[in-house]
Amino acid sequence: QVQLVESGGGLVQPGGSLRLSCAASGNIVWIKVKGWYRQAPGKERELVVGITSSGGTNFADSVKGRFSFSRDKDGNTVYLQMTSLKPEDTAVYYCNADINSGWGPYDYWGQGTQVTVSS
Repeated sequence: QVQLVESGGGLVQPGGSLRLSCAASGNIVWIKVKGWYRQAPGKERELVVGITSSGGTNFADSVKGRFSFSRDKDGNTVYLQMTSLKPEDTAVYYCNADINSGWGPYDYWGQGTQVTVSS
């Protein structure tokens, strides 16, 4: 069974850093990570970084210069490095990907990881 699992969230003080991971597991023929999203309490889910078809990144204005995206060599694990964190970055963070396990591509979301920025 294919899964996306985020990890790395937690409580951090303003100005601190966290690195989130998103790992895909299962019978994966190919994977296309589409982005990281976040959802704060009472707000709609918003895009943090979108990954283009060529592997480029488009960051939300609110996180530009503070967040970065990377992936491991096989592409099955991606990371969101977050620095200079602000209280307004508090949210549940999700990764999103198209994954083909041999039955055609499907849209997958992880369960999310909570990031809380507070002193």
